[in-house]
Amino acid sequence: MRRQAGFTYLGVLFLVALMGLAMASFGTVAAMERRREREAQLLFVGHQFRRAIELYYEGSPGGMKRYPPNLDALLQDPRTPTIRRHLRRIWRDPITGQPQWGMVEAPGGGVMGVFSLSGEKPVKRANFDGDDVDFEGKTSYSDWKFAYVPPKDGERQLPAPPLQR
Repeated sequence: MRRQAGFTYLGVLFLVALMGLAMASFGTVAAMERRREREAQLLFVGHQFRRAIELYYEGSPGGMKRYPPNLDALLQDPRTPTIRRHLRRIWRDPITGQPQWGMVEAPGGGVMGVFSLSGEKPVKRANFDGDDVDFEGKTSYSDWKFAYVPPKDGERQLPAPPLQR
């Protein structure tokens, strides 16, 4: 009888160890899924900023096209007498959780794009669509520049795909 006294205890210890391993692997998978979700949200928000900057630039009154002086100009375009909004709000950076963004400055002044201030390594490194093909192989989210570059003379600009969310 004395020989079997520790058998149940060892069985319970083994079961607890297995449950700990299962919970640790679940935590790793859940953390990776959260990172992927934040990354997908960064792509969505970056496209929103790029599209708003394009609308501001292309909607410039007169013959001189200009980039917005700052992101607040996208909320209410000061160049027109009627209210024109290119963005509904200044989005928070999904990676850092902060409302601050890095700015891509236009050659003639103004903001031609935004980027995350996060130095984290992205999960997605390949198979980007459309305007995001330059993101392939980048080593941090701060390298993902969501900038609007107008087409050169003679180039045909494809219509922007409808934004989905």
